[in-house]
Order: sequence, then structure tokens, then C-alpha cells
Amino acid sequence: MLRGLHLVWLAVAALLAPAAALAECEIRYSVQPGDTYYSVAEAHYGDHTRWALIYYANQGAAVGPALMPGKELVIPCIAGMTRPDPTPLRQDDAELKLLTGGDYKPFTDPSLPGQGLVTELVNAALELTPSPVSYSITWENDWSKHLFPMLDEKQFDMGFPWLRPDCESTPGDERCLNFHFSDPLMLMPIMLFVRTDNQFRFRGDADVVGRSLCRPKGYFTHDLDRAGRRWLSERKIAFVTGDSPRDCFRRVAEGEVDAATVNLFLGANVILEMGLRNRVVPLERPLSEEGLHVVISKRHWRGTAHLYRINAGLKRLHAEGRYQEIVARHLDNFQALLN
Repeated sequence: MLRGLHLVWLAVAALLAPAAALAECEIRYSVQPGDTYYSVAEAHYGDHTRWALIYYANQGAAVGPALMPGKELVIPCIAGMTRPDPTPLRQDDAELKLLTGGDYKPFTDPSLPGQGLVTELVNAALELTPSPVSYSITWENDWSKHLFPMLDEKQFDMGFPWLRPDCESTPGDERCLNFHFSDPLMLMPIMLFVRTDNQFRFRGDADVVGRSLCRPKGYFTHDLDRAGRRWLSERKIAFVTGDSPRDCFRRVAEGEVDAATVNLFLGANVILEMGLRNRVVPLERPLSEEGLHVVISKRHWRGTAHLYRINAGLKRLHAEGRYQEIVARHLDNFQALLN
């Protein structure tokens, strides 16, 4: 039986460390009490820093950020460095027009292999859909223009990748009112980043009560105030709004707050940009998961048909195992960029 190793180390090392020699892979494993993604990766790969491969290989399997005993995990092999999927349907003058932007690594950027992880997933899904049409992708780096006016006014058919608010709790949110969302293209682990000398441990929500957390202004907060948590509305934590991700990480480094909370990939970049490696680390357990989606205006006359194409293609990607290969390859590419 695997035992939790209580490893509190850089989760970003999963993206920074060289690949380890693999032992058993492409098998199914039943989660045991005390298991974490770290300990499962240590047991199967001999390298706990490869935990993100297991995390992403099991998206869509209702596993979640906290492993529950009895759940079944797929233990993947690390994908070879294959070329991005071909895109014969992608054309400049196309029936379906998509909008995205750059400088959002590793998800979307023209300079990345396959133009980014999410871009390649969208390409692959549209090529695999049972009702394929030609499509184009336009790059607009001013993200503030995307939802309003460009997508709202139907200058483009669909846009990606966008976070979905908690529309069930906040149906009046402008994104919920105006846009339909696809199934998640992928989930991002939202982490708590702390100083290495901080005794903060996150085993459950009770460990966060009374702590001070920083998140950049303009970022979502619904995961901090969801049902059963209510950290903000009931003032169970001291919440600090940072001017930017760098400001939150500076506050952590200087001891002004207990933790910064952003997604794994953004945190990895900020740690390296600010020279905080080995000084600021993420806690082992994700705080929450947030999906990245394709969006389309609710007033688009073909909204249902276009979303069907994306969702059906994504399901086939998972069924054929290509989703896992694409994500694993981009994690390796992201590692190379950070080094």
C-alpha cells in the first residue's frame, strides 16, 4: 500500500525537473488512504515532481484535486516529442471564425509549439468532430476587447480560453448572462504559494481559516466563497487584493501575507521571474480547480451547433488518448521555457 510522503516541495518542479526514468506506466491504480498526486508519482515514476502528468491524465474522471480512496487513476507514460496535430480544416477564409490572444503561456501564444496547449486542443477537437467545418483563428493580444465588443457583437463566432464564473451562484455575472461555455478544455490547479519557512499546511479548509491570502485584482474569487467555504462573506480569512501577481508574490516573500493564490502555471512563471525559487513554494494540495473554455454569444444563431462540435471533438480526444499526449508534450515544452 502507498503511504503519503507528506512532501512539501515546489509543485512547479514538475515542470522544471528533467524527466526521470519511468517504471510502471499505462496502468490503472486504485487510490489508497493517504495518497496524494505527489506520493503516487513517487511510487510509480520514482519522481514525485511528475505529479502533473497524473493530474492531467485523469481529467474528466471525476478524480478532483484531493484524491479519495477507492478512486481509480490512470498512470500515463510520458509522451514522446511528437509534432502538433495537423490542421487541414484551418483556413484563412473559413466558415467558423475563432478568436484568441497571445502571451498566455503555456495555453495560447503564436510563438509556442502548436501555438500553445489550448490552441492545439481546440485544433484537434475541431478536426475530430463528427460535423467538421473549416475554421480560422485570429490573434488579438488586447484581451479586454474579446468578450465585449468582439464576441458579443459576433465579429467572431467563438473565443478561447476563458474561465467560467460560478454561474449557478451568480447568474447575473455578465459572462453568464451573455455567453455559453463549452465543456472544459482543461482544468488548472489553483495553488497556495507560501514562503518555505512558513509552517502553513493545507490538509483541509480548516487550515486556511484565520490565514491571510493574496490574489491579484480582477481575478475570480468564487472558489474562496463557495458553498461550505464562505471564507470571504463570513470573513474567515484576511483577503488582500494585490496590484498584480508579482505584487502578491512580493507580499508573500516579505511576510506580509501567508499565501498567494493563483494557478500553477502563472505561479511558476512569477517565481522564476522574481528570483524566488526555493524561497516561495506551492503547497502540495490544490486549493481548487478552474476550467478553461470556449465561449460563444447566447445571441449567436448557430451557438448550439458550434458548441456541439467542440464538445464532441473533446470527448473523442479523451477516448482516443490523444488529449493526454498533447497535454504531456506541452508540459515538457513549458519545462524547457522555464529552464
